[in-house]
Amino acid sequence: MGTPTITHHVVGQGGKYIAHLEGEDAKGTLEWEPGDEVDGKEVRIATHTLVPEAIGGRGVAAELVDRLVADARKQDFLIRPDCSYVAKKFEENDWDAVRA
Repeated sequence: MGTPTITHHVVGQGGKYIAHLEGEDAKGTLEWEPGDEVDGKEVRIATHTLVPEAIGGRGVAAELVDRLVADARKQDFLIRPDCSYVAKKFEENDWDAVRA
């Protein structure tokens, strides 16, 4: 398996990261919605991460979270990890600088 291609799409006031693996129809997603600002910074609430069984076990969910965190650093927003998977990844990594 290669690294998934991850794209970001605006959905209403929030957004969705979509991971596509070459040769696969199934796609993984990480959804977020806007939260209240903290210290003048935008907050994105990570609400759901979903990776279908067909592409499970290949690190797709982790890649989606990594992309969200990379975007937070680049675009200077904070993340509130309401999704249990995203919360777990925050516990495993030193991402306090982007945590709301």
